[in-house]
Amino acid sequence: MSKVYLIGAGPGAADLITVRGARLLERADVVLHDALVEPAMLDYAPNARKIAVGKRCGQRSTAQQFINKQIVDAALTHDIVVRLKGGDPMLFGRADEEMRALEAAGIEYEVVPGITAALASAASLRRSLTLRGVSRSVALATHSRAPDTAEIREQVNADSLVFYMGRDSAPEIAQQLIDAGRAGSTPVAIVEACSTPRERMLTLTLDGLAAGDAQLWLDASQPSLLMIGEAFAERVVQGEADASSSAGAPGEQVLRVA
Repeated sequence: MSKVYLIGAGPGAADLITVRGARLLERADVVLHDALVEPAMLDYAPNARKIAVGKRCGQRSTAQQFINKQIVDAALTHDIVVRLKGGDPMLFGRADEEMRALEAAGIEYEVVPGITAALASAASLRRSLTLRGVSRSVALATHSRAPDTAEIREQVNADSLVFYMGRDSAPEIAQQLIDAGRAGSTPVAIVEACSTPRERMLTLTLDGLAAGDAQLWLDASQPSLLMIGEAFAERVVQGEADASSSAGAPGEQVLRVA
């Protein structure tokens, strides 16, 4: 009997995939992978046929219904099929549609979780998503939507906010939060290409983000996360209060907005 594994590739770096995910890739006959999966990740599957089925925000990509059909077709002719998805399969990955297609075809499947980019980005920033006395709640949200779905503009209420696929809409997201009552001085961190050799970080404020101050810095070819909230403020270590105010995590750039 064939089986399909929906595996989370993690945030980027090949060695951040789970041990279970890497072992299943070694056994795979076919791997259908996202565009954001690093090439080194595919080295775990030396004997598999690799099929790129990725989606990139704002770019032409494979239709989801066709991806579903490819997964089912592969499972009908191969023993072990892997659908390799960036981050975690169950977060903004349209995994539900793929699982429904497999269920309709009577094909067995298993979901193998992965490290989502929000957790990896917090680690890179050296900022905790939750912080005693500052942040007791975290919301993972997206401002992006599929072209065939209704627009939703719900108010996100959490101490720490992480927006996926928000690069092009960053000024709009920031202005909406300000209009909803968030202080313009609220810290913002942007992490780009998390955990890869291309990783970059930028810190500014919600006012600066709304003004478009980050748009020239952002690289349209790389995935990025917007992280908003007091938990992402510059961390002052006791005894280092007199250190340069521009100090931050390695590779971090600080944008000061008057």
